[in-house]
Amino acid sequence: MTWRALLPCLALSLALIALNETCADAQTLTPDLFRPVAGGFVAPQNLPLRRTALSGNAADDSNADGSTGDSANDDGLRGAEAPAPSRIGQIPQYGLPAANGAADSGFDSLNRVRQKPKFYPGQARPKPPPGPGSPVPDPPPVNAAGYLRLSIAPSESAHKTPLPPAMAGTVAGQPPRKRLKLDDDPFGAVGDYAGSFLIKSAVEVSGGYDTNPGRTDTPKGLPFWVVAPEFLAVSDWDRHALVADLRGSFTGYNGSLPPTVDNAVSSAPTDVSRPSFNGHVDGRIDVTEDTHLTAQARLLVSTDNPGSPNVQAGLTRYPIFTTVGGTLGIDQGFNRLDVAAGATFDRTAYQNSSLTDGTTSTNDDRNFNQYGGVGRVSYEVNPALKPFVEVEGDTRVHDLQFDRDGFERDSNGAYAKAGTSFEFSRLLTGEISIGYEARNYIDPRLNQLAGLLTAASLTWTPTPLTTAKFYSTTSIDETTLPFTSGVLTRLYTVEVDHDFRRWLTAIGKFTYGTMDYQGDSRDDQIYTIEGDLVYKLTRNFWIKGTLRRDILDSNVAGASSASTVVMLGVRAQN
Repeated sequence: MTWRALLPCLALSLALIALNETCADAQTLTPDLFRPVAGGFVAPQNLPLRRTALSGNAADDSNADGSTGDSANDDGLRGAEAPAPSRIGQIPQYGLPAANGAADSGFDSLNRVRQKPKFYPGQARPKPPPGPGSPVPDPPPVNAAGYLRLSIAPSESAHKTPLPPAMAGTVAGQPPRKRLKLDDDPFGAVGDYAGSFLIKSAVEVSGGYDTNPGRTDTPKGLPFWVVAPEFLAVSDWDRHALVADLRGSFTGYNGSLPPTVDNAVSSAPTDVSRPSFNGHVDGRIDVTEDTHLTAQARLLVSTDNPGSPNVQAGLTRYPIFTTVGGTLGIDQGFNRLDVAAGATFDRTAYQNSSLTDGTTSTNDDRNFNQYGGVGRVSYEVNPALKPFVEVEGDTRVHDLQFDRDGFERDSNGAYAKAGTSFEFSRLLTGEISIGYEARNYIDPRLNQLAGLLTAASLTWTPTPLTTAKFYSTTSIDETTLPFTSGVLTRLYTVEVDHDFRRWLTAIGKFTYGTMDYQGDSRDDQIYTIEGDLVYKLTRNFWIKGTLRRDILDSNVAGASSASTVVMLGVRAQN
């Protein structure tokens, strides 16, 4: 039979099925309709253990391989009343979008930088996991019994008052609290602000005993007291600068010394009390970044040193002299080269001498004016080394043409020196120089006064608790000795400060000096050994004790002297 003969029979059969109302219902599609089973290709619909949509057991909806059936199909089986969502007007999307499910670091499949986590300012960042080659941490130590041994200091496990979260730094997102810088001088004066000026002031009041206050060859001791005020003001400006540094003292003795005879080699007044003041005010005007105008006003108040041959015999007290002066200059920078020049003027005047017989003696022949100029050229090799060359010239004109012995004291002087300022790892800082100084006098009977010029100011800090300082100065001083041009004075000082505690400081100081009276056979040497102990109660109140030994060794008979000074005082500062 051919297929053409079967067509009429197939059409007749379909028509009978469509018209028959009692035909069998179509088989319901279930998830296991097309599931292969061990007994055959298709599981029979009336299988007693087959799963149905009405079982309601969610655990049975999982397949044997762990996968679940179509959730939309299951919803349709559970609720046949719910209509399927409409897809009319919706654009179908196939697959997953690019870089979906990518990590938060590195780059995604589109070569975009992946989004990084955001942290609050100052919040600690998580540490990356150890990579290959990282050292393996040592296992925690255990004791002989096998228990874990913790090396925790007793202070860590002790009971402590809980801190607020803001102070403890445990607030989420709060920047970590930074530890304050250690104060280099916890007992130093902090000062007060007055407008744009930082002002520091102090006063020391001391008392003690001096075994030879007149520095004569026949010593007589006297108790004494000292009042020494200090004042420092520093400007706090973006441009320009102004600094005032004023320091003074007055030493008063309880008692008097016996009057000296006229033929005595070393003389001392009956009242050896004397003042001392040294102050200067420095200013700078910044015209441009490289051009600065500088100025200084200075004042010195003092007396002749005890034991000096300039002290007259038969005095009731030391005559006081004052030196008032100033400097006006300019400082110009050319890259690393710096050129400075200035004009100077100083006026020195003495009081009249009061004698024990009630009369007075004039000192006008010792009054003089000094006019001069100074220039300095320096080059900054690097921030820690700056060599320089400095020259100075001056003229001294006395009020009287002839002094008390008939000598003309007017003179012209100059010096030249070369040196460098340096700073080596902040352990050794300062300035050192060497040169030559000379002074020529109008009077032909007075020889040229000349000599080697040394100057230094060094600070060495070998440890945070120990500081060593070295000072050296050279000066040409006036004298009243006949046929003597002047005094070439050199002083060398070594000082060592050591902090046993931050509040307890010991200071040792040694000074050696030479005084060369050119034109006279006299040659003096000075030795000073001093020890101080400072106990700092607070920033504003210190206690200071001093023990000092002064020695004057002279080649002139009867001019040598020695003295011991013991002093205890307090210092108040702010």
